[in-house]
Amino acid sequence: MNTNAATHAAEAEVMHWLEAVPDPEIPVLSVVDLGVVRQVGWDGDTCVVTITPTYSGCPAMREISQDIERTLAGHGVASVRIETRLAPAWTTDWMSERGRQALAQYGIAAPAQRAVDISGISRRVSQPAIACPHCGSSNTRLVSNFGSTSCKALYRCSACREPFDYFKTH
Repeated sequence: MNTNAATHAAEAEVMHWLEAVPDPEIPVLSVVDLGVVRQVGWDGDTCVVTITPTYSGCPAMREISQDIERTLAGHGVASVRIETRLAPAWTTDWMSERGRQALAQYGIAAPAQRAVDISGISRRVSQPAIACPHCGSSNTRLVSNFGSTSCKALYRCSACREPFDYFKTH
């Protein structure tokens, strides 16, 4: 694609291009499906991509920004500005259904509940049964509140005996 055409790409098309940018920690998820990419827009000839980290100290944000810039450059976008927005804070509610399914196929249980209730102001307290992404059984138990990364917990399925990560609701 030539640069001139890219500068006039629709925001939906740019978002589609960004679906090819994988999360560095969970490569089966795109940064779009994870909900990290919040907004895409144009400021003249500059593509502005607004991102929200999964938590404020996320070490992957630099790599994500570089991957976004590289992907857009590959589509002819010569000027990219990455803006980081911390508020509202990222929540697992922003994950797409496609992302939740990709997690399960990868062997990670997706968040079992919404982080924010329908009023949008309070968080639920109770934790529902977590289904095993390998066999689907809800006969699982928490092994550790911390899994392979701080955003995941380690569970074990009592039915198939397999351990698995659970992407914590937040």
